[in-house]
Amino acid sequence: MSEIKNYILSAIQASIETKQNSINLLCEPIQLASSTLNQALLGGHKILVCGNGGSASDAQHFSSELLNRYDRDRPGLPAIALTTDSSTLTSIANDYDYRQIFSKQIAALGQPGDVLLAISTSGQSPNIVEAIQAASENEMQVIALTGKDGGAMGQMLGENSVEIRVPSDVTARIQEVHILVIHILCELLDLQLLGPAD
Repeated sequence: MSEIKNYILSAIQASIETKQNSINLLCEPIQLASSTLNQALLGGHKILVCGNGGSASDAQHFSSELLNRYDRDRPGLPAIALTTDSSTLTSIANDYDYRQIFSKQIAALGQPGDVLLAISTSGQSPNIVEAIQAASENEMQVIALTGKDGGAMGQMLGENSVEIRVPSDVTARIQEVHILVIHILCELLDLQLLGPAD
């Protein structure tokens, strides 16, 4: 039993350490990302979100917090998780290529001034890379949640993009910080749009 307890304590400590290592590195890019999202929403634009696997869940989590509510009642904010329409995803994968499941949606739905929130722990997902390319072609701003060395995503981001790169090589630890970042972004949007909570 003590071996299991030690494993649990070790996992929790590793998560805490990753968050502590992220404090100074991520504060500025999170602030830039929240400003980018806020300006887009105030300008009447929308947010498109995508990721694979656990990152797809994070994409849906973020869009649901915006469309419905996070911590306080407010009007819904326009956000679309590109991971949710199984008919669209499978038809694109079947008729074209799995790498295009997000980029084709962005080409059809994205408008100049919209924001793409692209999530990949490795930064290497080919369909996320193509999504960023499609967003750039549609004159959209990009916020990338990555980890490790940022991968191909980190290398292709332009000057109007924001990368929030978690300083870890462990997928689980990166995902744990990604969900924290998503919650912080939701809190900051509520703060900027509604003012301080009572």
